[in-house]
Amino acid sequence: MADIIEPIGPRVLVRPIEQESRTSSGLYIPESAKEKPQKGEIMALGTADELVYGLAAGDLVLFEKYAGTQFQLDGTTYLLLDEGDVLARLRENGTT
Repeated sequence: MADIIEPIGPRVLVRPIEQESRTSSGLYIPESAKEKPQKGEIMALGTADELVYGLAAGDLVLFEKYAGTQFQLDGTTYLLLDEGDVLARLRENGTT
């Protein structure tokens, strides 16, 4: 879907990763108690000349809780963030 949505300027298109429905001990978390997602996968990036953090499509990132513009396309939720709203990139342990 990211080939249809092309961010303009220093923006990042992210697919938020929803919180699990159950805790690690097996307790069910109702929708009303779930936190707004703050973790997601980058699907597309805006103009490369304006991006400064070296992010890439496929990166897992943390972002500010209420940042960006949320929308749905073909049943999938996306966030369009300013690059500066991305707080950190998540890497697997042992990678650089």
